[in-house]
Amino acid sequence: MSDYIVSARKYRPTTFESVVGQKALTETLRNAIRQGHLAHAYLFCGPRGVGKTTCARIFAKTINCLHPTDSHDACNECESCAAFNEQRSFNIHELDAASNNSVEDIRTLIQEVRIPPQVGKYSVYIIDEVHMLSQGAFNALLKTLEEPPSYAVFILATTEKHKVLPTILSRCQVYDFQRITVMDMVHHLEYVAKTEGISAEQEGLRVVAEKADGGMRDALSIFDQLVAFCGNHITYAQAIEVLNVLDTDYYFRLTDDALHHNVSDALLLLNEVLQRGFDAGHFVIGMMQHLRNILVSKDPQTLPLLETSQAAQQHYVDQAQRCEAQWLFRALDILNTLDINYRTAKNKRLTIELALVKLCAPTSAPTSTSTSSISESPKAPSTSPSPSTSPSLSTSPSPSPSPSHSPSPLPSLPSLKPKPSPSLEEVATPMRRGETQVVRQSNGVAIDPHEPAVSTTSPFTLDQLNSAWVGLRKDFPKEERLQMMLTDYQPQITGENMLTLTLTNSWQKDEFARFGKQIMDKIRHELHNDLVTLHVVVEEYTAKQEAYTSAEKYKLLAEQNALLAEMRDALNLQLE
Repeated sequence: MSDYIVSARKYRPTTFESVVGQKALTETLRNAIRQGHLAHAYLFCGPRGVGKTTCARIFAKTINCLHPTDSHDACNECESCAAFNEQRSFNIHELDAASNNSVEDIRTLIQEVRIPPQVGKYSVYIIDEVHMLSQGAFNALLKTLEEPPSYAVFILATTEKHKVLPTILSRCQVYDFQRITVMDMVHHLEYVAKTEGISAEQEGLRVVAEKADGGMRDALSIFDQLVAFCGNHITYAQAIEVLNVLDTDYYFRLTDDALHHNVSDALLLLNEVLQRGFDAGHFVIGMMQHLRNILVSKDPQTLPLLETSQAAQQHYVDQAQRCEAQWLFRALDILNTLDINYRTAKNKRLTIELALVKLCAPTSAPTSTSTSSISESPKAPSTSPSPSTSPSLSTSPSPSPSPSHSPSPLPSLPSLKPKPSPSLEEVATPMRRGETQVVRQSNGVAIDPHEPAVSTTSPFTLDQLNSAWVGLRKDFPKEERLQMMLTDYQPQITGENMLTLTLTNSWQKDEFARFGKQIMDKIRHELHNDLVTLHVVVEEYTAKQEAYTSAEKYKLLAEQNALLAEMRDALNLQLE
């Protein structure tokens, strides 16, 4: 039989110093041993493969060591350490709660607790997967866990802390183990590879670490799998082939295609990915992660957030220089919406292809106008509409949305048209005693110096309008009537920067006008267009008269055909 031992067992840590990625936690345990402040019960919780059971064994071995080192680690030479290393220690007991979860199993354990240790100071009871215990088993453990003998120490380990009874949690010191970072795993894998005489590319080991998802045990198992395929030399290309991971080069290529507005190449790249058997949903998530990496690469201060090798890091930095931050925000928003809609989409491939088309579409730069935002509208002769017609309701463009303003009716203002830029002169307006404010004067109308002189007029689609409209509901959580109207009615685009909302009665119009200013500020902010105006039209609802009785049906038919009445009189017919 071969003497081969898998790396997860061969390189299992035996000291607190060799535990990977849990420095703060292991230092706390060492300090507790150094100061002699040992609790009677501990709960180690966290994801799989992060060192919970390993730390429990190291802790049990260390507190029973007869001759601890100056750093308060186990000496590995005394009788207690030797018995532990040879798996014949009677002081350390391990119980798998997944298969020993009954009340009888816990009662047997309680009987063993009464026996003091023969060698060493403590009897340590490690219960793995403690959340698997039954309700009765938990209750049987409670009293002993709260008041055990002075020589008994319980260490409970679980991956699902929320399933442990609160009464158990209150009797334990809780230690939360964190996922091991990618770079910590890469460094440990490099140590293992060097010890085994295996050369490995750092990018290949990074793929292994990412595939392990924060668990060192999984990373070492995948490493053994790679060694079986690659031999003594592990490359990045071999790693992505064995582990069926999509090459990051695809994401770099797709980003370049989007920057160059090359829709055809982007769609062909997606087809190539799907033909290679990769899941389209994973491709979308990978692309989102890629754009996130580009975003953090734009600033040297956030560059340490990029968990990758130096060579790949430089590649991200180079591409980040070609990407504008505004484009990255837009691209991430498109892909995030795609990720949300992908799960419910019936034609998943078409959904991704449409998102790629949007990703490759050129962004329209905001256009500037020479008109300034005027604080008051010019006075115009007021014309009162006739009672028979419903006036259109519009709002003047506002350069800076201010949702904090109190609700006010939507004023009817004339539309702003670009005018030749007049000469501006500065005048002083008295404010308070001893203070003046400098404002600009344009054609005799005062202009706020803090207002931007340029309005954004980005084009928008009906989908963007509907999305912004639906988003208004969360801004008025207490206005049930307004929320109902926002749900039942949708505005339509009836012209350039012109929206029309059709309501069914004047009461709805008045209710809507109460919040008109806030609504339009929100719409303009979401659509990035300060010139959007909204007209509210009231179309009274008239119920269609239906004919039910014989007389009503005859009357309706007679109105449509006058000969029917003559035929009835000629034949002397009667209605039933």
